[in-house]
Amino acid sequence: MKSSSQVSTNIVKLTESFSHSTVSAASSQVQKSSMALFGGLLGQYQKRRLLFTVEESNNNKGGSNKVGHPSALKMFDEMIWNSKGKQVVVFLDYDGTLSPIVADPEKAFMTKKMRAILKDIARLFPTAIVTGRCIDKVYDFVRLGEVYYAGSHGMDIKGPTKSRNHQKGNNNEALVLFQPASQFLPMINEVYKILVEKMKAIPGAKVENNKFCLSVHFRCVEEKCWSALAEQVNSVLKEYPKLKLTHGRKVIEIRPTIKWDKGKAIEFLLESLGYANSTSVFPIYIGDDTTDEDAFKVLRSKGQGIGILVSQIQKETNAIYTLHDPLEVGQFLRRLADWKKNKF
Repeated sequence: MKSSSQVSTNIVKLTESFSHSTVSAASSQVQKSSMALFGGLLGQYQKRRLLFTVEESNNNKGGSNKVGHPSALKMFDEMIWNSKGKQVVVFLDYDGTLSPIVADPEKAFMTKKMRAILKDIARLFPTAIVTGRCIDKVYDFVRLGEVYYAGSHGMDIKGPTKSRNHQKGNNNEALVLFQPASQFLPMINEVYKILVEKMKAIPGAKVENNKFCLSVHFRCVEEKCWSALAEQVNSVLKEYPKLKLTHGRKVIEIRPTIKWDKGKAIEFLLESLGYANSTSVFPIYIGDDTTDEDAFKVLRSKGQGIGILVSQIQKETNAIYTLHDPLEVGQFLRRLADWKKNKF
């Protein structure tokens, strides 16, 4: 059973994910309605934290890159200099990075231009998509056999169906490399069915089964229903102590409590590529969400490669550089591909 303090903390995080996900929503009206909705559920410290979160989003309206986190486009030449003599490996989140954030998660399509750029990148560098989505779903969006796919926040990893010279093996079918949470599948499916029924009472809520984790999307949920949604999710989760609740951009994530995340996933992939503890590799990780911070932390702690945060607002991050949106991500990847081609 989870304590009431944990429930309250999760509600705060739910609100944080809303306020940080869109600048336009961070208005004085949102501030007032948020406090009214959550006021009865939070302690004084948590109320102050919630108030600060909404105000911070207001202050960042139209904000530029935070000091110490310059644009990856402006610093491209410096980045290339630091990668000299090393193998560049590219890691990419999907939603909000390769595709725009949309109201319906089933319609998060990449542009044709982005797919062409990504295909070029995958031919030139070892490339992996590391996402909270299940592999099958993100593959339907991407449809490129040259890349590694790490779905469910890295809990389901498969290799490329098309072997490149920088990837080991000549398998014609995607190889399941790692599934550390396979024993949780029955529990995940059970909770999914319960949440689907619970969310029928919350207009606009959508539950997505990502195989080894679940996502409760509230992008289309009215503010007046936030409290009810958070309480419904927590009422289910407190019966499953082996599952934990995290948050992203207008989404609540439900995952196994195992010590595995996107950071662990990129470490595993680097090892699979033969670069474990190597000083001759330069990983580049680009992502926009809270869950990508685990990968940024790994690269920063190793002093290896760079993390690039995709964000339109100023925020604390372990990334080194920033990009504004998927359009700038495409520009950065195109420049990276052109550099590689011109190198030879």
